Amino acid sequence: MRGTRLVGLIAAAATVLATAGCEVGHSDVGHDTASPAAIPAIADVSPAADPRGHHGVVQVALPEVTIDPVIDDPTPDLPTNVVDHQGTEVVVEDVSRILALDIYGTLAHTVFELGLGHQVVGRDVSTQFPQAADLPLVTQNGHELNAEAILDLDPTLVITDTSLGPWQVVEQLRDAGVTVVVVDPERSIDNLAALTQQVADALGLPEVGRELGDRIQAQADAVRADIEAVAPTDDRARLRAVFLYVRGSAGVYYMFGEGSGAQGLLQAVGAYDVAAEIGWAGMRPITDEGLVHAQPDVIVMMTGGLDSVGGIDGLIDRFPAIAQTPAGEQQRVVAMPDTQILSFGPRAAEVLNALAVALYAPEELS
Repeated sequence: MRGTRLVGLIAAAATVLATAGCEVGHSDVGHDTASPAAIPAIADVSPAADPRGHHGVVQVALPEVTIDPVIDDPTPDLPTNVVDHQGTEVVVEDVSRILALDIYGTLAHTVFELGLGHQVVGRDVSTQFPQAADLPLVTQNGHELNAEAILDLDPTLVITDTSLGPWQVVEQLRDAGVTVVVVDPERSIDNLAALTQQVADALGLPEVGRELGDRIQAQADAVRADIEAVAPTDDRARLRAVFLYVRGSAGVYYMFGEGSGAQGLLQAVGAYDVAAEIGWAGMRPITDEGLVHAQPDVIVMMTGGLDSVGGIDGLIDRFPAIAQTPAGEQQRVVAMPDTQILSFGPRAAEVLNALAVALYAPEELS
């Protein structure tokens, strides 16, 4: 019950919206409306004397992606044999026409950072950085794979996970002779290099993958060290944080607890593990009792989720118990775009830094 289930829940919620006939757009994973701006390094800001004292919502979004390939135009070692995340033995012979598809756009970004972005022929709705913006879209209704759109692009390799559906589309691609490699759907601070390596191995670039994985991990470790220098060391002084996953249009309201990727994220930015204290395991529907028991100082959310309930006022209207918590009294919410906050890919260090600044030096972002 870790990041795999977290991504699965988010994918399921996207499917609920699509099958209900709701538009999956600005209030859902894939389209974010927060205006990106330069975010200072947590090591370069002066933390607030009392982070609990900040009042109001902090909207934080990473600036535009800058692609920095480990190597330009590498030469894949093909054919390559891989055993994918599901235990399927796959022979990859051709990577000239690549599709890398998942709910956060992490896989496509990784392919670009490995130096094969020029061989990517289409994109999912979450892959929005400028270098991929003009590629044909192969998802519909938000995060549904469109078999016809995919086959029309004549891909030689599809790299995906189980965060997008329906799964029958993946089976249809294989039946049509398309090479498909399924990688780990887990997104967590603990598998940054491992996921990168799975993508690189599928592309016949194992050495490049090791180099990129090491770079991503080193960047994340460096930011975590800077955060540790700022975050309180005493658990009683740490910000009590909870992560809420909300989709008001579909009536989806969850609080993520122990064993979820969100728990690891909050711990990585120095917040106090409220979930462990109250025994909130996995992903469970939000309850007034749970919120009052948690007594969070800050609520962390996806921007689309907060928008879907009409902001902090709408969130409190739906869950009046929030007003009985320090976070509610201060309207203390940190919201980050859906495609960024739990992506745990090449931008992991940037995500950690941005959240840390939002928690400890919020005035820097206002």
